[in-house]
Amino acid sequence: MKSYNRVLLKLSGEALAGEKKTGFDEATCIEVAKQVKNLVDDGIEVAIVIGGGNFWRGRSSETIDRTKADQIGMLATVMNCIYVSDIFRYVGMETKIFTPFQCGSMTELFSKDKAVECLKKKEVIFLAGGTGHPYFSTDTATALRAIELETDVILMARAVDGVYDSDPKTNPNAKKYDTVSYQVLLDKKLAIMDLTATVMCMENEKSLLVFSLNEENSIVNNVKGNCTGTVVTV
Repeated sequence: MKSYNRVLLKLSGEALAGEKKTGFDEATCIEVAKQVKNLVDDGIEVAIVIGGGNFWRGRSSETIDRTKADQIGMLATVMNCIYVSDIFRYVGMETKIFTPFQCGSMTELFSKDKAVECLKKKEVIFLAGGTGHPYFSTDTATALRAIELETDVILMARAVDGVYDSDPKTNPNAKKYDTVSYQVLLDKKLAIMDLTATVMCMENEKSLLVFSLNEENSIVNNVKGNCTGTVVTV
């Protein structure tokens, strides 16, 4: 069984919203927190990035400047991290929120040394605000922070249960991969993450597990060797 000491968990904002598709589904967030606590109690260090899609999809707007739209998206991820980190505290974990820009007393400015220090103290760290720059998605922020923090793997918990050869929402005959390489993702334009993030992960040999957040105990199962989704390899 593959053993992980430090992981980065990317949570889809939409998945945290549950059936409402917007805001938060508290029961879903509590279930995620309980699973992460299981990992922390087993000595695994956990960093988390959360997308902002449950609040804002700026790229779909044609009426405001792209830079401003992306800045709103960054703030959406900060809101998500504040909420989810407090749910984590509710179930008994210590947390810290880092942002790449000053955000009052609610977060701390990201520093690799400080983040690693927190991880080693078994605090769950939330990496909010993306990269801090427009035109970069939370996928890119996930890849960047996973590389910086030298995590063993990226866990991508989504509303879809893995990587398919085409969109399963539009193609009922779409085939799910058990294992697939980053090169195949690029060659077939399988948009499981954006192009920048895909290339960064491939060049830095960062393995990725893609699975459904909605399956029972999916985070724990995938970390502990029972992959229910797709393993993306170099």
